[in-house]
Amino acid sequence: MARQDNREREERDSEFVDKLVHINRVAKVVKGGRRFGFAALVVVGDQKGRVGFGHGKAREVPEAIRKATEAAKRTMIRVPLREGRTLHHDVEGRHGAGKVILRSAPAGTGIIAGGPMRAVFETLGVQDVVAKSLGSSNPYNMVRATFEALTREDSPRSVAARRGLKVSVIQSRRRDNNDEVTAAAEA
Repeated sequence: MARQDNREREERDSEFVDKLVHINRVAKVVKGGRRFGFAALVVVGDQKGRVGFGHGKAREVPEAIRKATEAAKRTMIRVPLREGRTLHHDVEGRHGAGKVILRSAPAGTGIIAGGPMRAVFETLGVQDVVAKSLGSSNPYNMVRATFEALTREDSPRSVAARRGLKVSVIQSRRRDNNDEVTAAAEA
């Protein structure tokens, strides 16, 4: 019975992709000198719209990474993606002094983002996005700001449900606005 549960857990875990974003060596000064420990920041995702991040600390690097991965799997969020490759709309997020701007992009753009944000998008399954980090370059704050922005991401379906409209009405308004902007630019 335990072997079957273990196999099911391995199959469930194998669907996730994890990326080590940052590792930090920390020292605790004791009577005999310094004791070194390691802190790891890991991002985990299924490349289909679910992603999470975790932080783990231990005396050895592999143990810190394992703890961070477990924490990341517990705190996963679902992000709605347009056509399974980009964001529905532009969004900003901030955490502490870290501020990020995420913009949807046309097909073929790729992931244009800095290190910690790139790891989040790769594990999330986004193929086309333009992102800019302003303020802090601290990887912890950048990842948290990116997650804060991603939680604000809304799909047309959820907006329609909230407003009691049909998705086609919201989509047509989007097209009408784009036509107006194009006409104004041509004039």
